[in-house]
Amino acid sequence: MLLACGLLAASAAHAQDPRASLAQKAARDWLALVDRLDADASWKAAAPRFRQAITVPQWTNGMRLEREPRGAIVTRTITATSFGNTFNGVPDSGQFALVKFRSSFAHRPEAEEHVSLELGADNTWRVIGYVIL
Repeated sequence: MLLACGLLAASAAHAQDPRASLAQKAARDWLALVDRLDADASWKAAAPRFRQAITVPQWTNGMRLEREPRGAIVTRTITATSFGNTFNGVPDSGQFALVKFRSSFAHRPEAEEHVSLELGADNTWRVIGYVIL
């Protein structure tokens, strides 16, 4: 969709990995705002890096063009969660996660969503990228 980054040096998360649960919850919570087409709230809930890369009007327009036509979410299942210390296009290192979902929307029954997250200084995962394939 609008803001996508590739995860480098990724390692697969194990089911017992507490990072996976936290990153997945953050991704799902953020997607709930996107599902309501609440561009303002989803923009505010995203990481500073996301907000610096895209303005609220750009994000609103992107949601209107890319997410809204797909219709309501029907199902969303996590297919993979990976972690890395570097991210494509991000100049500094940190802790990053990529959560992939198999999703079904009312007007597009087969889709894939990728939510990229960054672990903040406050130890909270926040979204830095989102793409629908």
